[in-house]
Amino acid sequence: MADRKRKEPQALYEEWMERLPEGDPMREELAGIQGKDAEITDRFYQDIVFGTAGLRGICGAGTNRMNRFTVGRATQGLADYILSSGEDPKRGVAIAYDCRYHSKEFSELAASILAGNGIRVYLFPSLRPTPELSFSIRRLGAVSGINMTASHNPKEYNGYKVYWEDGAQISGTISAGIQEKIDSLDLFDQFRFQPLQDAVNEGLAVMLGGEMDRAYLDYVKSQSLHSAKDLALDVPVVYTPLNGAGSLPMQQIAKEREFSNWHIVEQQKDPDPEFTTVGYPNPEDPKAFHLAEELGKKVGAELLIATDPDSDRMAVEIADGEGGFRFLNGNQTGALLIAYKASSLKEAGKLPDNAALIKSIVTGDFGRAIAEHYGIHVFEALTGFKNICGRIPELEAKGYSYFFGYEESIGCAPGEEVRDKDGITAGMLLMEMAAYFRKRGMHVRDVLEALYRQYGYYADRQISIVLKGMEGQKKIARMMDHFRSEKENAFPKLGKLAVTDYLHGFQDIPASNVLRYRLQDGSWFAVRPSGTEPKIKFYYYAVKKSMAEAEAAVQRMISAVTEVTESF
Repeated sequence: MADRKRKEPQALYEEWMERLPEGDPMREELAGIQGKDAEITDRFYQDIVFGTAGLRGICGAGTNRMNRFTVGRATQGLADYILSSGEDPKRGVAIAYDCRYHSKEFSELAASILAGNGIRVYLFPSLRPTPELSFSIRRLGAVSGINMTASHNPKEYNGYKVYWEDGAQISGTISAGIQEKIDSLDLFDQFRFQPLQDAVNEGLAVMLGGEMDRAYLDYVKSQSLHSAKDLALDVPVVYTPLNGAGSLPMQQIAKEREFSNWHIVEQQKDPDPEFTTVGYPNPEDPKAFHLAEELGKKVGAELLIATDPDSDRMAVEIADGEGGFRFLNGNQTGALLIAYKASSLKEAGKLPDNAALIKSIVTGDFGRAIAEHYGIHVFEALTGFKNICGRIPELEAKGYSYFFGYEESIGCAPGEEVRDKDGITAGMLLMEMAAYFRKRGMHVRDVLEALYRQYGYYADRQISIVLKGMEGQKKIARMMDHFRSEKENAFPKLGKLAVTDYLHGFQDIPASNVLRYRLQDGSWFAVRPSGTEPKIKFYYYAVKKSMAEAEAAVQRMISAVTEVTESF
């Protein structure tokens, strides 16, 4: 393995051409790029590696692509780690997948390799949302889980997301241990393999279905905060699953909770790996709401909800009172849900004194202010729900009661039993919240404005610079090195800044390539390379007595930072 890693992209390309048999689609794909140095380099300059708890990349031939070799090696590495860890292989691994190209094939390949290693497999027969996979791991007592999904990435991508027995994405020593096992394997090794049907016949592969679906839906409903008598269930709501896995569970939840004016975007109801009507299936981008807005205007919707293809992310638009819709970002949506849950539990006398909220270090402080008002303890974690939900066992061991977890990128985990972003539960709670306030003569926009008046006007922006390929990686590294070396003087027009560098860890936060800068007026911004996409991300925050003042403070930071980044 070490020798192969030292080879240049062209040498690896030639090795693949030699080792792939005639007629193999991947060999034909590679033959089509012969002599195209930039394309060969992009496919072979690195091995696709574990980023946010697994693999994610463009599907195709090459070491830096998602294909049967990279998926097979990752699965054999996971199997080797489970077998070497002393865990009972009969506890099994749960596997789910979304609507993307190759997701079903990759999931069945993983199941066959795990079964070939004597590890029991629990496999869903069709697409399921990510939160249901996290839920099922804990419900089954499985040792691990795999989800074949690229979440919100473009259609060319797929991914391989790994979970551990607590239902959270892998991190720390477990992630490093699995990666070490993967690194010891050659991509062309003949991994242990058992045909899936043989494994089913022997009881080593178990097909999941209606019973687990019912258990998950019952859990989602258990997170409700008010019963039907407290709600105006005729609140007009439009939902789009963006052709992903959220369609069936959200339809069922809306029906069982008796929302009588609930609508789904028909063009985006069924699975479509091309994402024909949306293109980029990321509900964090307001353009994903185009068809939902069209339907929303027809039915007079107060609330539009979208989930991404694996239904872990959930985004919201609200009627703006002028015939259009207003997009809410993750900080605003999180604040609304925190306030609704905290006030509802307090009113019912069910808010524990030791409640704990977990947010990422690049998430704003709007939700923090609300939580602390209700006496909820606030903890921070690195970006990603492997880190946010990864803190739950530690905090529970210290006597805290999990209340809520969220991050600015439209992700939240409203309940303790799903240890990942849960767009289904979050969507249900938002519908319930809209119905609760509608019964009291209020719209969601009124609720948000009331929160601003009480806690201050919080403005924020997230800006990403896309830098693809090997040269892009190098440029991102140069930027981070410069910001770090200049410390508090990295952005001269903002004056001397207070800097928190997480490269070697900070307080109870593990090491990560993140920098956070605070201005004298309390405004702040953070910068980090993305763990899943070829981007460097900047997060800007300010709180003032009016939204105009807060937005002006954010814009001043953006202008000063952009002047520096454009010099690279």
